[in-house]
Amino acid sequence: MMDKLENMVVFVKVVERGSFAAAAEEFRISAAMAGVHVRALEQRLGARLINRTTRRHRLTEIGELYYERCKQILADIADADASAARLKARPQGRLRVAAPVSVGVHAIAPSCRDYMADNPDVFIDLMVSDRPIDMLEDAIEVAVRIGELEDSSMIARPLMPYRSLICAAPDYLRRHGTPLQPADLSVHRCLGFAHPVASQEWTLGGAHGPMRVPVKLALTVNNGEALRMAALSGLGIVMQPELLLQEDIAAGRLVPLLPDFLPRPRPMHVLTFPDRKLTPKVRSFVDFLCARFGRPTAAFAPPLPVG
Repeated sequence: MMDKLENMVVFVKVVERGSFAAAAEEFRISAAMAGVHVRALEQRLGARLINRTTRRHRLTEIGELYYERCKQILADIADADASAARLKARPQGRLRVAAPVSVGVHAIAPSCRDYMADNPDVFIDLMVSDRPIDMLEDAIEVAVRIGELEDSSMIARPLMPYRSLICAAPDYLRRHGTPLQPADLSVHRCLGFAHPVASQEWTLGGAHGPMRVPVKLALTVNNGEALRMAALSGLGIVMQPELLLQEDIAAGRLVPLLPDFLPRPRPMHVLTFPDRKLTPKVRSFVDFLCARFGRPTAAFAPPLPVG
């Protein structure tokens, strides 16, 4: 069966050039083959499009209507092709990104200004959530994940390790003293998440490996930003991501504690779908994240599959 779109292209050209021979010359086919294309449309439609005589061709009433519609369809296809070509040529369009709350709020969101200054035609939908994200179901194009990655067909690029710090406000330390050993935490007010294990003990690191330290949580909250604010008020000692606390530490609002016993950093990666022809918006944003929050790379390839 001949391709309907190809038939339409030849038909429009026959009308525009005024003859089968002229249209055939443009497509480098015979005039007879140009006629075959038009007849294929007529057979499919069950109506004549062109009245032919030995000296002239004239569109029928149906042919005139069909010609106008074919022209519009072909113009729409050309416009779609041009739009796709533009998308491939430079970063543009809406980009859906997902990240854990701490990373999204304190790393990605503040950096979007710099990325979008260089890529003004990209518009970002940033989803921040600590719940598991299904990239396919949620139509996510780029995702940041913390922790060991499960086997997957996704492409993963490493970012900086995700570290947690232990801190307290200077006012709290003046009133309650400074813990010097992990065991000292047991007699201090601690702040953390309501969790069956983490609300009763913190897993710290050290020269001899991980250690579990009993803690008493004076306050449990299901949000890291709320824990940060509680620590800033002088309520107690908090163990939270470095991204969340680093500005307060730099400004002296929080004091880092027990630097030799911090939890082991967890890996952090940026994930994309395994498409060798990534759109420029995805490619440029991943390169941006890797340059700012990881080890800069000279080129996007070669990515490695997860697992």
